[in-house]
Amino acid sequence: MVTEFKFPDVGEGITEGEIVKWLVKEGDQVKEHDALGEIETDKAIVEIPSPASGTILKINKKSGETVKVGEVMIVIGEKGESARVTVPTRELPAANIPPKPVYKPAGAVGYLEEAPEEESQIEPLLKKAASVDTQQILASPAVRKMAKDMGIDLSTIKGTGQEGRITEQDLKGGTKQEVKITKKYDFYGYVERVPLKGVRKSIAKKMVESVSKAVHVTHFDEADVSRLWHVREREKKIAEMQGVKLTFLPFIIKAVIAGLKKHPGLNSSMDEESEEIIYKKYYNIGIAVDTEDGLIVPVIKNAQDKSILDIAKEIDVLAQKARDRKLDLADMKGGTFTITNIGSIRGIFATPVINYPEAAILALGRIHDRLSVADGTKVHVKKILPMSLAFDHRITDGANVAKFMQTVIERLEDPNLIMMERD
Repeated sequence: MVTEFKFPDVGEGITEGEIVKWLVKEGDQVKEHDALGEIETDKAIVEIPSPASGTILKINKKSGETVKVGEVMIVIGEKGESARVTVPTRELPAANIPPKPVYKPAGAVGYLEEAPEEESQIEPLLKKAASVDTQQILASPAVRKMAKDMGIDLSTIKGTGQEGRITEQDLKGGTKQEVKITKKYDFYGYVERVPLKGVRKSIAKKMVESVSKAVHVTHFDEADVSRLWHVREREKKIAEMQGVKLTFLPFIIKAVIAGLKKHPGLNSSMDEESEEIIYKKYYNIGIAVDTEDGLIVPVIKNAQDKSILDIAKEIDVLAQKARDRKLDLADMKGGTFTITNIGSIRGIFATPVINYPEAAILALGRIHDRLSVADGTKVHVKKILPMSLAFDHRITDGANVAKFMQTVIERLEDPNLIMMERD
């Protein structure tokens, strides 16, 4: 029996994915739950387990190609069976997807179980697709090669040959099929065209959504982190003995949480349908990580309940998983406030784009030295941390943001307040 493995409607606003790589080739024998390949959706990469045992009859998508909901990714059957190609006419209904299954990589590959609310929703991609008997596209190998060279999708061509077979004439002159010619130069010189896909495509969609819905305003401020600098230098050595890399970020996260508790408007989101502001009573802090593929934002869940060292450990683990593209979709969901550190590369101030639907995002600049005069006579050096806070003006106002920043700055300038903070 032929099984066509379609890319299903998994919810979460996901309409397509990108084939990262196949681990099998046509003609290979596979068992149910064997890994077939890897697919990327919404910045997360997961393995695709086989929905059935049998022979790989056809792989419909190459590595790097995009697959949309309802399209057949791979066809599995018995050796010698004919691989039938399904032309998708509609997306698979969400009702056909079991509620909240989650893929557990440990143990039996492809094992599904009921997941709690915050667990990944991406794993319904691994759902076993039903076998569909549809009409085969009739065309000779020579015609198929010609269509490929001309950039023509055979599923869009009506064959005029016997039994609807597509002929060379259908491709050459019998159709109005347009072939898109991509120029490698413009009026001024040569150019390179790179497809918008993967993480960059997800970022682009997210940014457009944010700027089209939230009303962005940016507040700029500074903190004298000279005392925090010395505290971190001292504690860094202790942390290294425990195998922990201690940066300034865990201290800043704790200071931010203190500010969010006093000014909950910055730890909220807007429910546009019900016209309500949703104030979150938990503090899930997203940390923007710069990777080779683009910016990825894993989330530290319930950061208010974790110590400085616990947060430092989690940052290190999540950042490495992000760079290795091993994050689960659940690792990037549930954020209530985001911090991005432009100063780790270089930069003083910025106008960050809110990680919608969150209400605000804090951009950290590069800590730098500044000469200061005390008592009109004594000159000393301060360590200055620039900060840029973008917020949704629909949810809160500039005065509340200034007070929030005051709370954050007080704790950064007096680290004892961070250490004494109780949840």
